[in-house]
Order: sequence, then structure tokens, then C-alpha cells
Amino acid sequence: MPDDICVDTVIEDERWGKAGLEALAGSAVNAALVWHCLREAEVVVMGCDDARIAALNADFRGKARATNVLSWPSVDHPAHEPGARPNLPDQAELGDIAIAWETCRAEAEAQGKPFDHHVSHLLVHAVLHLLGYDHENDPDAETMEAAERSILQTLKIPDPYQEEMR
Repeated sequence: MPDDICVDTVIEDERWGKAGLEALAGSAVNAALVWHCLREAEVVVMGCDDARIAALNADFRGKARATNVLSWPSVDHPAHEPGARPNLPDQAELGDIAIAWETCRAEAEAQGKPFDHHVSHLLVHAVLHLLGYDHENDPDAETMEAAERSILQTLKIPDPYQEEMR
């Protein structure tokens, strides 16, 4: 990884270890940060199961259900004009990401996408949240999706927003 990009991967569910989460996280996080010309950053990625992410989702978002990925930025991001790229954090510690095995596996299968492509997309999506992107309105969602497409293209991953790939 370039310069001082550190991706610390924590494996809580062994299926993530077998699936190569450490390499996927390193690649996806690195691609998202380099795309933004960031050369110094720290991100923690935790691979867990649906039960763990459901508990985290309940604790932090008040939604007692599993989800595919969650992110916790280290800084509060200032508001920005709808559709504008956010101002990037001025500190290296960007935050934490949790990703759930069962939900990711089911989504990849349902969408006819390779598991590693889907996981990479979700990790890029989560990193963008750490950088201040959101999808609370249509202009912001379009900006975030465009960034995702461009970053994933650098990883040779097809547009995740196309129809099913089967």
C-alpha cells in the first residue's frame, strides 16, 4: 500500500478469513483512498456474522436487524451542498467498518455477482462514508455512486449498479 495507509482487519467470523477479507479490505480501502489522493490513513475493518452486525445496528442506529455493512467515521463531517464531494477529513484515523458474512453472501448470490466483487463494493461504499459521503438525497447518492463506479473500475470490478450479471 502506498505511503502510510494502514488497514487493520479483525476477523470475528472465520468464514471471512477463508474468504480473504484481509486482502479484499486492503485492496478496496487502498483504492478508495488513492482515488481521493490520500496517502496517510488508518481504517479498521471487522468481518463478522449477521448476529453481531444486527447487535451493532441496534446499538448505533436503533435498527435491530442485520445489514451488509456499517461504518463509524472518526470525525463528524460538516454539511456540504447536495451533490458536492465532501471535504475530506484532515486526520489519518478515518474510522471503523463492520461487514456481515451471511448478508453479503446472500446479496451476492441474489444479484448474480462474484462474492469478492460485492464485498469490495461494500467496503468502498463504507470507506466513502468514512470520508463524508452520504446518500441521503438524490444528488448525494448520484455523487457517491459515481465515485464508487470509478473506484471499482480501478479494481477491474464491473459497475455494481447494472442489472444482475447473470
